[in-house]
Amino acid sequence: MINAYRSSIMHFLDDPRDRSENAYEFFEDGLLIIEDGRVKQLGDAETLLKTLPPEVLVTHYPNAIITPGFIDTHIHYPQTEMIAAYGEQLLEWLETYTFPTEKKFEDTHYARAIAERFLNELLRAGTTTALVFGTVHKSSVEAFFEACENRNLRMVCGKVLMDRNAPSELTDTAESGYTDSKSLIEKWHNRGRLGYAVTPRFSPTSTAEQLKKAGDLLQEFPDVYMHTHLSENTQEVEWVKSLFPECSNYLDTYDQAGLLGRRSVFAHCVHLEDEEWQRLSETKSNIAFCATSNLFLGSGLFDLHKAHAQNIQVGIGTDVGAGTSFSILQTLNEAYKVLQLRGDKLSPFESFYLATLGGAKALDMDNDIGNFEAGKEADFIVLDKACTPLMEFRLQQCKSLFETLYVFAMLGDDRAIQATYAAGKLVHKR
Repeated sequence: MINAYRSSIMHFLDDPRDRSENAYEFFEDGLLIIEDGRVKQLGDAETLLKTLPPEVLVTHYPNAIITPGFIDTHIHYPQTEMIAAYGEQLLEWLETYTFPTEKKFEDTHYARAIAERFLNELLRAGTTTALVFGTVHKSSVEAFFEACENRNLRMVCGKVLMDRNAPSELTDTAESGYTDSKSLIEKWHNRGRLGYAVTPRFSPTSTAEQLKKAGDLLQEFPDVYMHTHLSENTQEVEWVKSLFPECSNYLDTYDQAGLLGRRSVFAHCVHLEDEEWQRLSETKSNIAFCATSNLFLGSGLFDLHKAHAQNIQVGIGTDVGAGTSFSILQTLNEAYKVLQLRGDKLSPFESFYLATLGGAKALDMDNDIGNFEAGKEADFIVLDKACTPLMEFRLQQCKSLFETLYVFAMLGDDRAIQATYAAGKLVHKR
C-alpha cells in the first residue's frame, strides 16, 4: 500500500559539523512517499505528484515541517510516575524516589499500565524510538515489549541488573540476572522491531561477577545492546573508585567485563578522565547526552564538543524521570544552555541531527531509521508551525530554516507535535 505526505520536509544525510549545508536536504514543498511502512521516495511535491497513481492518498500538512521521528537514547520507563521529584542529587535521589517506585513493578498489571502511559507520552512528544531501562523484574520488560509490539514500534529495552547496594526486593544475583536476561533475549531480541539491551544499572549496584556475566551475554549474543550509566555525579565516581580499587577508572569497571563496543551506550559521561574518553573512542562506544537530568540533579555539564573531537557518537537522552520532560525539543533547549555555560554553541542543525540521524547512529540503527533514504522504516513526525499563538507569531519572523529549527528547539514541546507516524502508520494525532 502506498501513501504520500505533503509538507515542508527536512532530514539529515550526515553530521552538519562535518559537512555543513551538504549534511541535510530541505524541501519547502516536499512529498514523502511511503510503501508498506518504508520510505519509497522523497522529493519536490510538484515533480513527484505527477508520478503518483490516481488512487494514492496524499495527506497534506500545510504550515508544518515533516522530520524523522525523534530518538531518545536514554530513558527509564518505570520512573514515569516520579518525574519532577523534588530536591536531591543522584545517590540520595535513587534511595528516596527511584527504588521505592521501582518496587511496584513486581506487579505485572501495574507494569503494563505504566508501559502504556509511557508510550503514549513518548509518541505525544514525537519520539518513535528509545533505549529504555526496565526494572530488575523480568516481567517489567515483558510488559514493555508487549506494549511496543502492539504498536509496531522500534524500541530497545532491558532488565536491570543489580546484585548489591540496593533494597533486597530489587536485587537479583549474578546468575539469576544472567539467566533472566538470556531468556528475554531469546524471546524478544530482533522480534519485529524490538531489540534487547543488557542493562546493569551502574557499577555500584553490580559486583564484578555480575558485570562479567553481563559481558558473557554480549559474547553469546553479539548484536544485543549494552546500556548503563557512567560518570554522572562526582560522589558516584568516588564511590566507584572505593568499590573497584583494582580498576584504573570508572569506565574500566565495564571495560574489564567486556562491556564496551559498537552497541554500548553510556548515559551522562559528565566527569570522564582523558583515558576514558580515549577508550570510548577506541571501542566505538556511544554516549547519551542527558542535559535536562544533568541540570536537574546538579550533576554537571557534558562536553559535547570533546565527544565530537574524539569521534564518539552521541545521541540525546531525556532520562525521565530525572529528566523533567519526555520532549526531545525541551531537552534540546537544555542542551543548548549546557553548551552556553561551557562557552560553546549548539546550532539548531546539530540539535536536530542529534535528535534524529545522530541518535540512530549512536544506536547502530542508521541502516533502518534516522532519515528518509529509500528503504528505511517510515518513522516521522509533523512539527506544527501554529502549535501555540507565541510559536506561530515567533516563527512568522523567521527568515531561514536555521532560525525556524532554533525556535522549535527553544520554544517547542509536545504541543508542537501535530502527528507521529511509526512504520508509516499514524500512532499519535494531537
